[in-house]
Amino acid sequence: MTERSWDHRRYCAAAEAEIAAFADGAREADLDAPVPTCPDWSIAELLRHLGGVHRWGAATVRVGAPRRLSLREIGVSFPTVAGDHLPWFTEGGERLLAILRDADPDAPVWTWGKDQRVRFWSRRMLQETAVHRCDLDIALGRDPEVPAETAADGVDELLGNLESAAVFAPKVENLRGDGETLAFDARDIGARWLFRLLPDHFEWTRHDAPAGGQDADAVVSGGVSDLFLFLWGRRKLGDPHLEFSGDDDLLVHWAENSAI
Repeated sequence: MTERSWDHRRYCAAAEAEIAAFADGAREADLDAPVPTCPDWSIAELLRHLGGVHRWGAATVRVGAPRRLSLREIGVSFPTVAGDHLPWFTEGGERLLAILRDADPDAPVWTWGKDQRVRFWSRRMLQETAVHRCDLDIALGRDPEVPAETAADGVDELLGNLESAAVFAPKVENLRGDGETLAFDARDIGARWLFRLLPDHFEWTRHDAPAGGQDADAVVSGGVSDLFLFLWGRRKLGDPHLEFSGDDDLLVHWAENSAI
């Protein structure tokens, strides 16, 4: 595994920008409109979900929780009147950022990933917000775009947490094989992620220059923002924003079992 994580302050700053972008989109949205990338959700439900996750992350960091907390435990209440949704969301985002910035990034805290420190949460809240800001963009009829550095970090974060995600996404355990390799090529930034399926686990590496001589059985290539959206299930196999080549069955196997 190889990745390039940022420092805590940079994650907080990037999360602040994504929270503001989501709020700007929600301000002009019909809250009853559907969200195509989150089946059965309206924009109001998307907003409540993300605002709830922000409150959950904030409370977890604030108390230095040694275990997973429930929304009930931390007393989260959700807006029911349309006019209350955006102020509620904004308040939660501001509180999250204040708590993260006041916290020691190396302090121990429960997380669902391998990194059991506060810095997990600043990164996770950035990427969670970026994914759902893209969901909102799609619901508003926009073509979503994630800043290149955020998207590249998001690919690292997803692949780095994928093994741990099997606790709540059991299909991840199906990502096994006999050495088959998928490549995710971000042409715009010259990066390649190689993901290898092994009999009892998987492994991945990132290369920030062309990975010459390292063949792959299947390749997904395009801009890093579109790769990020593909890996998070927001772009599908055959999406014209990306190019797909190699073993079709391997690509389908990835798509069916990597969702978290």
